[in-house]
Amino acid sequence: MKKEKTKVSKTNEAQLLELLKRVLPKATHDAGLAGKIYEAVEQELRAKARVMAFDKFCEKLELPDLDAKSIDAVKLQLAASFGDGDITVKPDKKEQTLSVEVALPDGNQFVGAVKVRPVDAAADGEQDVVLKFIPFPVCLPGDQELVWYLAKRENMTPDEAGIALAKVEEEFWASKTGQKLIRDRVDRTFPEFIQRVPAGMLTELGLKRHYKTPEAIKVLRSLPPR
Repeated sequence: MKKEKTKVSKTNEAQLLELLKRVLPKATHDAGLAGKIYEAVEQELRAKARVMAFDKFCEKLELPDLDAKSIDAVKLQLAASFGDGDITVKPDKKEQTLSVEVALPDGNQFVGAVKVRPVDAAADGEQDVVLKFIPFPVCLPGDQELVWYLAKRENMTPDEAGIALAKVEEEFWASKTGQKLIRDRVDRTFPEFIQRVPAGMLTELGLKRHYKTPEAIKVLRSLPPR
């Protein structure tokens, strides 16, 4: 049911943006104003989606108790997904929850709570399948010998992962951090993006970065038969 609701929500948001594209030019002859309204709505929908994704992320975190060992385990999981973010946790023994706050370098801030519950308890009566990351090396068309070692969720095709990567890159340069970098005359290129994009933005769309710099392909020599 949750997955169906999410799909319906995404469809409604896409329909709203499509409607705005058609209606705004008719409502105002000021193309700049129409563009600003569309961009503001799109950013608001994107921010809402991120908050919902963070809440869902917190729901899946395992917290059997509020002992230091269990809290450290939660912090490790948060660091794995938001490695570039400033993570703050605060236990509440009365409410049996762990308050979580993540501040990302791009200015985004997420606040949530992890409830104490048995490790084997499922939130909706169904066990969620944890998808593994598999290799997703990428290169630029003009220099195919330099490879960035990324990873994608195993249920994603290479084409889907490529689309997701392009979307993250677009969102990064549109963020406060990206806009500041552009104002500071940082080139809007893939190498600059992959070095600076927060890990959480990639994980959100099923991607992962192993290294920030590319590696040259090593061509092996075939050994002569003995």
